[in-house]
Amino acid sequence: MADDQQPQQQQVQLRIDESKMTSTYANTIRTSNTQDELIMDFGMNIPMQIPGQAPMVVFNVGSRVIMNWAGAKRLALSLGSAVRGYEERFGEIEINQGGGQPPAQG
Repeated sequence: MADDQQPQQQQVQLRIDESKMTSTYANTIRTSNTQDELIMDFGMNIPMQIPGQAPMVVFNVGSRVIMNWAGAKRLALSLGSAVRGYEERFGEIEINQGGGQPPAQG
């Protein structure tokens, strides 16, 4: 006779250790990829004006995050959910409002 009982799911506790965490601000991101990974460079676009030269924007990379594609998809879903929730509460987010610098292309 077959046993029809389902195995019980075991609860797993999650502890988050933030003791080595650092926080930084980024106003832009550059992405690149390989077949196996997504590379994301987070940083600051800083406008610079040097006399006698054309205006330029310097992209100071502060952090690089490398993820496999499954992790990248989970991140995309999580970010999409967070943005939708924000927009439902506060209205649509305008990109490049106020004439800011366009995001770095990757």
